[in-house]
Amino acid sequence: MWTDQYTRRMATLPRTERGRRTRERLVRAAAELFRAQGVRATGVDDVLERAECGKSQLYHYFDGKADLVAAVLDHQLDCLLDGQREHLAELTSWAGIERWLAALPGVFAGPTGVAACPLGALAAELAGTDEDVRHALVAAFDRWSTPLAEGLAALRDRGELAADADPARLARATIGALQGGLLMARTYEDPQALSDALDGAYAGLRAFAR
Repeated sequence: MWTDQYTRRMATLPRTERGRRTRERLVRAAAELFRAQGVRATGVDDVLERAECGKSQLYHYFDGKADLVAAVLDHQLDCLLDGQREHLAELTSWAGIERWLAALPGVFAGPTGVAACPLGALAAELAGTDEDVRHALVAAFDRWSTPLAEGLAALRDRGELAADADPARLARATIGALQGGLLMARTYEDPQALSDALDGAYAGLRAFAR
């Protein structure tokens, strides 16, 4: 299931179209600035200038910068998941999991090579600096790994995954392999490093197959 934090945020979205557009403009502006220069180097005034909004509007929709960061994480994850929807619906079979992993390099293909994961970049910058932001990062990664965890649980229920396997831990490990693969691919400037990491993740999952 999606995390409680994410569910609460979705329940408090503006009710009017104008309000939703204003909030989205703030989130998109913050996401662009965070990606270009990092969260710490981005002030609230920078976001307001980019979004062409007033300070009262920002604080109407967000409690503060940490709340805005959480909204940016949701936005960035939604963008990532949009490119995976077709495969995320098929993670209840080994073939579906294999297809999803094989498709991930395409999700992160950039014009000059492998693109950075926006969630991974924010985690590298912010984890350990603010407890509220850390919780938001955990919620985002949990939301990302949940479809795989649910698919693995379905495999376990059908006897196709070891009874003592922990779907949530295996799903988190798989997302961890993806993050490591992205780092290595960008460091080596070699997309094969990402494919190799994902192949290793699939082999690790298959070790629990029955």
